[in-house]
Amino acid sequence: MTRKLLAALALTLTAFGPALAAPSASVPRSGKLAFDVIRNGRDIGDYVVTFHGAGNDLTVDIATDVSVKLPVIGVSAYRFRQSSKETWHGGQLAALTSQTDDNGSPHKISVRATSLIPASLWDADILGATQVLNTIDGSTDRISVRNLGTETVTTGAGPVRATHYALTGDLNRELWFAGSTLVHVRFLAEDGSQIDYVLR
Repeated sequence: MTRKLLAALALTLTAFGPALAAPSASVPRSGKLAFDVIRNGRDIGDYVVTFHGAGNDLTVDIATDVSVKLPVIGVSAYRFRQSSKETWHGGQLAALTSQTDDNGSPHKISVRATSLIPASLWDADILGATQVLNTIDGSTDRISVRNLGTETVTTGAGPVRATHYALTGDLNRELWFAGSTLVHVRFLAEDGSQIDYVLR
């Protein structure tokens, strides 16, 4: 994402955040959102969303690869890998497949057309949702969303103004959107450590 694009996103931002629209509004011009996953200041992996197609017909590939290593000996204490594919037709989710290795516990799901927004976080329409599709086990998570105001977040292309949202309920995440584009994610891991997704 270039500085010029970040500036354009900042100009389109309003105090109330992005208006809900088709998922295509959340697709960056580059066709990819790539984040470094940071735990307590240390890089532990990647979260990459790649978009194919145009308009309201999209295929979205999502890859998460996280490894927390024990200090000194470098042995993995926790590993999370997930590979998902979302198929969108006419602005609606037509199918989702996902394979997850959650520290040795495997999960595999295949979901047909649904009105639920996946909890993959990239789609700004999640901000108007009260339920989302869990992409690990296919269950439905209930959420509430609060707008916490406009802030400046750091990205690999420089600082960007974005609206900060808090998702609470079955899924707890803090999201920052510049316009309709996801630019930062934060949450607490089960061990209480802070996890940040920092846009490259």
